[in-house]
Amino acid sequence: MSRTIRVQAQADHIESLSKAAPLSAVEELVWNALDADAREVKVDLITNALGAVEAVRVSDDGTGIDVLSADNTFGSLGGSWKRTAAETASSRRRLHGRHGRGRFKAFALGGHVEWRTTTRSGGNLTSYVISGDIENPGIFNLEVELHQGPATGTEVFVTNVRANCDSLLNAVETVQSLAARFALYLKSYPDVRIYFNGLPVTPVIVQKKTSDYRITIENGAEAKLEIIEWRQRFVGSGRIVFSGPDGFELHEQPAGVRSGGASFTAYLISPRFPQLSAENALVMDELNPEVRMYLDGAKKVIKSHFIALGDALAAGRKSGWAEEGSYPFDPADSSDAAKRFDKLANELADRMESFSELAPSERGIVFNLLKRAMESVKRGGLKEFLK
Repeated sequence: MSRTIRVQAQADHIESLSKAAPLSAVEELVWNALDADAREVKVDLITNALGAVEAVRVSDDGTGIDVLSADNTFGSLGGSWKRTAAETASSRRRLHGRHGRGRFKAFALGGHVEWRTTTRSGGNLTSYVISGDIENPGIFNLEVELHQGPATGTEVFVTNVRANCDSLLNAVETVQSLAARFALYLKSYPDVRIYFNGLPVTPVIVQKKTSDYRITIENGAEAKLEIIEWRQRFVGSGRIVFSGPDGFELHEQPAGVRSGGASFTAYLISPRFPQLSAENALVMDELNPEVRMYLDGAKKVIKSHFIALGDALAAGRKSGWAEEGSYPFDPADSSDAAKRFDKLANELADRMESFSELAPSERGIVFNLLKRAMESVKRGGLKEFLK
């Protein structure tokens, strides 16, 4: 049995929703799986002989897509059942989606998408495939399979992939980016597992350090601030994320705080934020007085955190340089010249990623050149240094 489902929305609007970055599209597909009560979600890239991405598969063990409501699920943009629900049906986890738009982001990965799903209806399992093409974005085809699957779940299979999907091939970076996005959710629901190309998406693996703080704003309200420092830089780091106690991310914005080169995400957590989100206050950022107080308090703590971290890092570097013999001053020297040198040396170490890999003798040469340059500048010019 097969039939056609027509989406009640303009085709150009659907096309605009599909123009998302590949990572954002993958994230939405994972959220859709989690909203369907999935406990395990697997994202796999299928590559060709040249190593390019040929297909993307996102599979889960959730409840599947109800065949009886397929017309509502795919036929009405913005008509998602999630608008009237706050939690998933069986696990009672917080829902992410609300507008029924996330599914169309699958087309940001490729031109042809199939939802291969198995659901339980009336005590029996039913399997079917919903497919669509970006060339005809307002129409989906639904076909009931003759042989039902062994268990409920959904597999989203994307082909005719876009060239920019190759950006997902850096598995370490992709896993870290996904881990940052799902960090609080995975912490709130430890029984959930997400995998990317067989690698577990878990903050524990990619995070360098976690620091917890409590902030109190002017009206006496409190919030938890959790700063996670990541092992590697990635797009989207250096942000403040508003979240409810259940780990559901409500809003985010750039932190705008110098971190000394550290890659981090600051999670601001309070039971007050879901209400502020419902009032559309979070998206106003500093324009809303209450939100501004939370942001000011968070930024103050983040700034102090990285200043202290920088001081500790600088002290540790200086001790190591002195021990290896590359440091050109007496370690106990507290003169202005030594302090200026320490500042410049640490800036050099921050900017030059391979600086720590230099041999002590090589680092000693660099330090001596830096010291001579400082002395030359102090005398009024670099002419003597450049001789």
